Amino acid sequence: MNRRHFARLAATGVAAAALPPFARATLAGARAGAPAPKINAARLNAHLTAISEFGKNPQGGVSRMAYTPADLAARAYAKGLMRDAGLTVRVDEAGNIFGRRAGNDANAKPLIFGSHIDSVPEGGNYDGNLGSLGAIEVAQSLAESRIVTRHPIDVVIWQNEEGGIWGSRLVTTSVADTELATIAISGTSIRDGIAMIGGTPAQIAQARLTPGSVHAYLELHIEQGGVLDKAGLQVGVVEGIVNYREWDVTVTGVANHAGTTVMPDRHDAMLAAARFTEMVNRVVTREAGRQVGTVGRIRAFPGAPNVVPGRVECTLELRDLDDAKVQRLYEAVAAESAAIGAMNGTAFAFREFAGARSAKADPRIRALIQSSAASLGFTSASLPSGAGHDAQNMARVCPMGMIFIPSVGGISHAPNEYSTPEACGRGAEVLAAAVLAVDAAALE
Repeated sequence: MNRRHFARLAATGVAAAALPPFARATLAGARAGAPAPKINAARLNAHLTAISEFGKNPQGGVSRMAYTPADLAARAYAKGLMRDAGLTVRVDEAGNIFGRRAGNDANAKPLIFGSHIDSVPEGGNYDGNLGSLGAIEVAQSLAESRIVTRHPIDVVIWQNEEGGIWGSRLVTTSVADTELATIAISGTSIRDGIAMIGGTPAQIAQARLTPGSVHAYLELHIEQGGVLDKAGLQVGVVEGIVNYREWDVTVTGVANHAGTTVMPDRHDAMLAAARFTEMVNRVVTREAGRQVGTVGRIRAFPGAPNVVPGRVECTLELRDLDDAKVQRLYEAVAAESAAIGAMNGTAFAFREFAGARSAKADPRIRALIQSSAASLGFTSASLPSGAGHDAQNMARVCPMGMIFIPSVGGISHAPNEYSTPEACGRGAEVLAAAVLAVDAAALE
């Protein structure tokens, strides 16, 4: 932490005694430190506008999926910004872009912060972009203010986040070589995509970050939900990234003629699936909390207007920060599904096909982010992230923290995704203060 940071912290009425010991020690040693870097919010927002031209859709937003010409052009643009910020740029074996600035302790572990710049089809201009370009802005502001951190800093742009959080996954977990044959949204395999963007698929193991090799990871991001916007709050301090689990659900009944099969004799799989959809909503909402449940895809077979459906295939997704709660909700849904099936002689089968355990933000980093926001005079609240982020993979190897800013209307992954220029600037200010605070903190 730095002098201006703590002067503002004191002005908010946050007492040093209320901070954890490591933060109090940082406070005591920071009063004579250099002032915090001044963020150039206009420059950041200009960069956000410029990068939105790569893959721009006529109706607004972007389609900049990984391994497409638009992705390659945006990556080249981001690397240019990194060099302009005085960072030494490299592409690791997994295709991630790193921009390094040396610290003043040759033995210190790197402090990494950043996000991604690829998008979903017909996505928005802020998801990932804010965290990536905001990180570059922080690095440039540090250089312009001549502030040298103790730890080396690595600004990172992760590759193919939207297609499965691939960039951070490849450097934090063991991925079977056969998985690199997975086809990305662009139609290119992960292996070929990595080679296309400058990585080395055959040497991915050399990009691995081992547990304890990184001081900390920070990520600035739009909320992608409406909590902050509805409450009129300026900053979100992320508690963690939720557990999510997804199942294919098959409802089996009996296909029969729709004109000759009387209602009491039907084993209608669609009717059972409709009851299932309503039941999921009821089970998920009957207890307090931020858990969510979704039936997001459904298809009836044989799919003819004059045939009672004999089979329905749909999906179930459950999310919450509490892994045990997700399991409990699933068990309740499965039990009630059996009861629904008994009503009209149908059967339910569940096959889990995807999921990820929750990733908790480090409580020490959460405290430093909260104090950083307070020191800048910004209102904040703690909340979970309902969406996945590269931070959840980085939590495997180091302490992790995330900063949210409001998404207007709670809209994301859509052309009208929007965060105000003021909010983007505030997010970068909090990130800059948090970087200096985490740099000074003893997290090992």
